[in-house]
Amino acid sequence: MDERRVDFERELEDLRETFNSGETRSRKWRKTQLKGILMLVKENEKEIFDALYQDLGKHQAEAFRDEVGILLKSTNYALAHLKKWMTPKKIQLPYVAFPTTAEMVSEPLGVVLIFSSWNFPIGLCLEPMIGAIASGNTLVLKTSELAPASSSLLANLIPMYLDNKAIKVIEGGVSIAEQLLEKKWDKIFFTGSPRVGRLVMAAAAKHLTPVILELGGKCPAVVDSLETAMDRKIAVKRILGGKFGCCCGQACIGIDYILVEKKFAPILVDCLKARIKKMFGENPRETNSIARIINKQHFLRLKSLLNEDEVKASIVYGGSIDEDNRFIEPTILLDPPLNADIMNEEIFGPLLPIITLKNIEESTQFINSRPKPLAIYAFTNNEALKENMVSKTSSGCLLFNDTIVQVISLYHNFLF
Repeated sequence: MDERRVDFERELEDLRETFNSGETRSRKWRKTQLKGILMLVKENEKEIFDALYQDLGKHQAEAFRDEVGILLKSTNYALAHLKKWMTPKKIQLPYVAFPTTAEMVSEPLGVVLIFSSWNFPIGLCLEPMIGAIASGNTLVLKTSELAPASSSLLANLIPMYLDNKAIKVIEGGVSIAEQLLEKKWDKIFFTGSPRVGRLVMAAAAKHLTPVILELGGKCPAVVDSLETAMDRKIAVKRILGGKFGCCCGQACIGIDYILVEKKFAPILVDCLKARIKKMFGENPRETNSIARIINKQHFLRLKSLLNEDEVKASIVYGGSIDEDNRFIEPTILLDPPLNADIMNEEIFGPLLPIITLKNIEESTQFINSRPKPLAIYAFTNNEALKENMVSKTSSGCLLFNDTIVQVISLYHNFLF
C-alpha cells in the first residue's frame, strides 16, 4: 500500500461536506461520538490489552494505567464539561462602547489530521480525538504502522462506534503520511520525534496550516542528597516508575538521565539496584513485568548506544540484552561521557545514565546548557533549590518529588 499513490480526495470531500453541513457543531453529535469512544474502550478492553501486549509487551496493569484508564477519565471529563465549553462567554467592553455587548464563541476549525505515535498506540490515538470531537471537528486519524496490532484494531473498531462520515482511520507507513501531508487541513496534530516534526511543520507551512507538535526531549531528574531513608525510598520508587515503568522508557516524558552530587551518587546507585529487583523481579524478561522495545530498528539503536567503549565501561547495573525478544534489562550507567550519543540523543529505552556534579546547584546550569526538556523532575526538600529550579530553568513542566503524574492530573487542555 505504501509503494503507490493513494487518492484521498473522496474521503476528504466527504469530511468537508459533513463539517459544512453543521452536524458536528451540535452538542448532541459531540456527545454521541464521545459516548461512542467510551463504549469502544469499555467493550473491547481485552482486545486492547492483547494488541498492546502484541505490539509492545505491555503488562495489563501498565496498559490500563497508561492508556485505557486515562482514556476513560478524559472522555468522561469531556462529557461532563462539554456544555460549559460550548457556552458563549460574555466579554466586558469599555464604557465607550455602551450599550454594545459582546461574547466569545468557540468554533470548530474544520477537518483535522491526527498522527498517532507507536509508544501509546491506543491512548495517543484516541486522546487527541477526544479533543477534536469535543470541539466539533471532522478528522482523519493516521495510526502508527510500527504498532500494527493496535493500528489494525482501531481501524476495525472505530467505524463500528463512531460516525463514518466525520471520522476516518487511515493505515500505512511513511509514503501514506507524506501523501496526507500534501493535502490542505485545518489543523494537524503530530506526536513523534523532532526529526519528523520538522517535516510535518514544513509540509503544513505550504498551506499555512496550524500545527501542534508533541515532541520528545531529554528529561532530567535532579536528585538532591536526601537525608532520610523514607525520602530515598519514595524518590527511588518514583524515579524507577518514571523511567522503566512507563513503556520500558519509551515515553517522551520519561526520565532520560539523573543529575546528582558526586558524594551522594554511590548511595543512590545502591538504592536503585535494590529497588529494581523488588519492582520488576529477579528476571523481568521472564516475569513480563516490563514492556519490550517496539521493533528491531529501535532495539539496534539502543544496542549501539551501549556499545560505545566508554559507555559500556560506565555500566554499573544491568546491560544484558535479548535481541530475539527485543528485551533490554533495566540498565544504570554512572558518568558516561557527555559527548557520547547516549547523552546527546533522546534515549527512549531502559537505559538510565547518572551524571555526577560537584554540588547540586550546578544542575540548573547543566540543564540550561542543553535543549529545553519536555519535563524536569526534582527530588529535594531544599526550598532554595526548588526556587532556583523554578526561576532559572525552563521546561514543558516541572515536578517536585514525583514523576509522570502531570499526565493524569485533572487538567484537560483540548487542543482543537
